[in-house]
Amino acid sequence: MDALKKERIALEVIKTLKSRFDNFPEDALKNRNAPFHAAFLEAFKVKIEKYVTDIPIFVSLASWMHGLNTSVGQSFFENVAHVLCDGEKRKFHGMLINSHQQSTISNIISSLKNGNRVPILSKENDEIFFSLANGNVEAPNFSADVYYEEEDKIIMIELKTVKPNSDISREQKTKFLNGKASLRAKFPSKEIFFFLGFPFDPLHSKKCGYDKDRFFNYCVDFKKYFDHEEILLADELWNFLSQETGTMEVILSIINAIAKPDFMEEFKFINDAKNIEIDNAKYSCILEKWFLQRELNVVNNFRVLKSQSTEKKNMQRILSQSLFDSQNEYKENRINTLLNYL
Repeated sequence: MDALKKERIALEVIKTLKSRFDNFPEDALKNRNAPFHAAFLEAFKVKIEKYVTDIPIFVSLASWMHGLNTSVGQSFFENVAHVLCDGEKRKFHGMLINSHQQSTISNIISSLKNGNRVPILSKENDEIFFSLANGNVEAPNFSADVYYEEEDKIIMIELKTVKPNSDISREQKTKFLNGKASLRAKFPSKEIFFFLGFPFDPLHSKKCGYDKDRFFNYCVDFKKYFDHEEILLADELWNFLSQETGTMEVILSIINAIAKPDFMEEFKFINDAKNIEIDNAKYSCILEKWFLQRELNVVNNFRVLKSQSTEKKNMQRILSQSLFDSQNEYKENRINTLLNYL
């Protein structure tokens, strides 16, 4: 994986960590009111107090943990996927299929639901792509968490982090069929792929390991609706996105390098540009550890930039800016401007 992709992943890690630190429930008096949860948890007080001394704090931590799950599941995984494949999130509205495709999709879903057929991806594609007559039926609107297009194919991936139930499996399969049919009608010369991606295998003993057969048994009705080829699991997903091997391990190594107990101390240190001159060695060490190669380039050439700033007032202002804004977003305009001066 190249240095810029590692840096962009690191920036997603930093943004996620900083946002969760900003929302950490430090003060029990300011914890949100949750009287029903607190009342029920009284029954578990003896067990809980082995690990947590304060039930209101426990309730707040549970809420905070839910927020972390949401941040990682809905933002971090998706953004990292975009970095790896140079893709994006894409929404589709007003796509068309023809009546034959609509009927075929309905029959496939009905037969899968009733157990009258098994999911075979190649056979399903042959059926829904068989008729490419002009569409006259509006397909349901749909989106793809990850979308990228090449000369001869379109790749779409829906990312999931929770165990799907039967209804979700059926809805997802219907979405796949309609989405592929409508895109093939619009791009008849391209291969169309739609995958369901799971960032990790919760059943496996190894962090990056996966067992697709066991995972299919774990997910409700997966064997009823999905071909193995439609599912990308754990390292398989990340390697598919990067077109390299060992990608999940690289992502975890980036997280582990940054997610340390002194994260906030180090974040505040590098986010204050004055520290470049106060302790250049420490500043550079953090940047290198956090994979922030473009910032390291600026620090290594700081004297050159500062000498230029004596004649360029805007350079003085840019050099004094923080790396991240108040929303924990990295200031791309700042770094690009500085690098253009080198």
